[in-house]
Amino acid sequence: MVITFAAVLIGLLALIRPLQRNGFYILHCAVVILSAYYVETHYFRASAFAYKTFLLFIVFHFISINLVTILAYWKDKRAAMRGDWRTPEAELHTLELLGGWSGALLAQKLFHHKTKKRSYQSIFWLMLILQLGIIWFILRFLHLI
Repeated sequence: MVITFAAVLIGLLALIRPLQRNGFYILHCAVVILSAYYVETHYFRASAFAYKTFLLFIVFHFISINLVTILAYWKDKRAAMRGDWRTPEAELHTLELLGGWSGALLAQKLFHHKTKKRSYQSIFWLMLILQLGIIWFILRFLHLI
C-alpha cells in the first residue's frame, strides 16, 4: 500500500514539472505516505490494488491536500503582511487543482486572502467549476447518478 501511494505521488512529481518546485506538494506527499505507512503497520495489511486501499488513498489525499492548501494560504498571507517573499499564485492554483479547492475556499474566508483580486478569483472559480464538471461526468459515466 505504501509503495503504491509513494509511486503515484512521486510519479506525479516526476511528470509534472511545476510540482517539482512546489514545496507544499512535497509536504503533501510526505504526509500521505507517512499516514499510509502508519495505517498499514498498525491496523491492517492490504494489497496495493484492493478497493479499501484505493479508498484510503483518496481519503488521505483529500485531507492532506486541503490541510496543506490552508497552510500555503496562511504562509502567503503572513508574507504579504510582513512584506516578505510570497508564494507564487501558480503554486496555490496547483494545490487547488489537485483537490485542495475546499481548503482554499476555507482559507480565503478565514484569512481574508486573495478574495478581492479578480484575476485570481476568476481562475479559482473556473477550476472549481471544471473539477465539479469532471466529477459529474465520471459519476454519470459510472452510472452512479
